[in-house]
Amino acid sequence: MGDDLLDDFIRANSERGLGVYGIHLHREGRAPIERRVRSDDRVNVYSVAKTFTSVALGLAEAEGRLTLDDRLLDHLPELRMAAADGVEEITLRQLVTMTSGTSHQWFADERIDAADLLHEIVAAPPAAASAPRFAYTDSGPYAIGRVIARATGADLRSYLIPRLFAPLDLHNPAWHTCPRGFPFAGSDLFLRTHELARFAQLLLQEGQWDGRQILPATYVRRMVTERVDTSAITESERLTYGYGLGVWIDRSGTYRMDGRYGQYAIVCPRLRATVTVTAHSEREFDLLDVIHELVLDRLA
Repeated sequence: MGDDLLDDFIRANSERGLGVYGIHLHREGRAPIERRVRSDDRVNVYSVAKTFTSVALGLAEAEGRLTLDDRLLDHLPELRMAAADGVEEITLRQLVTMTSGTSHQWFADERIDAADLLHEIVAAPPAAASAPRFAYTDSGPYAIGRVIARATGADLRSYLIPRLFAPLDLHNPAWHTCPRGFPFAGSDLFLRTHELARFAQLLLQEGQWDGRQILPATYVRRMVTERVDTSAITESERLTYGYGLGVWIDRSGTYRMDGRYGQYAIVCPRLRATVTVTAHSEREFDLLDVIHELVLDRLA
C-alpha cells in the first residue's frame, strides 16, 4: 500500500475542514508514514494524558507500591476526617475507569480555587446511592497522580521520566500542574505527533521498546480487557464500546487514546498498526470517522 493513503486523508481534512495538524501511521515491519499540515510543535494532547497516568499506575503496581484494588484513602489516611461518606470505599481501579461514583466534576481548564484540589475531591459526596456509573471527569486521574506521588516519592511526571519518557526519547515534556505543583494527570501534557505515536507503538508492542520491556505486558493487555460500560453517555455511538484502564474501546478490535479537539492515538492489534493524529478540530467525531474510513479500513 502506497503513501497516497495518507494523502487522501490530508485531502479530506482540507475539503471537510477537520483541523488536523498532522497524522502518523505506524505499521509493524514497515517504515512509518507521516503527513503534516503545520509544523510539528508540541501541543496539548488533553485527555490522552489519562492513558499516561494509567500506565504510571500499572508501573507502580508492578513495582509493588500499590494495587488497583487499593482504596484511595489507604494511601492518604490524613484525608479520612475530611472525606464524605462513601469515599472511603473508592478504589484506584474505580478512579482510573471513572466509575467511583463521585459527584466531583472538574477538568484541567477550570480554575482551582480550593487550597488543595484533592481535599475538594474527597469531600464531594457520592453522586447517588445507586451503583456507580461511568462519569467522565479529570478528578479521578488527578487523584491517582497524587497517590502515585505518595506511594513513590515522585510526582507523576518525575516518576515517568526515567521509566517511560526517557526510553521513548520524549525529552522533557511539559505537563501543567495544579497550584501545589502536581501534574493535572487527566490533561495538559504536551507532545508532538510523532512523540505520541511512539507511545501508541509501545502499547501495540505490549510494552516492549528496543528489546526492553519497559511496561508490564500484562497491564497493557488489562487496559483493554478490564473495561466498563459507558452506555450512560449517549452523546455518540462511538462512546458506547466501553472504557478500559485509561483507554476508549473503539470499533473493529481497536482501542484509542482520545483528547479534546481531535487528539487521537488509535491502536489496532489485529492489523499491527497505529494511527496518531493531533489537531484542533471542532468536528472531533467526524475526524474519528475519517481516520477509520480513509486509513484503518483501507489497511484492513
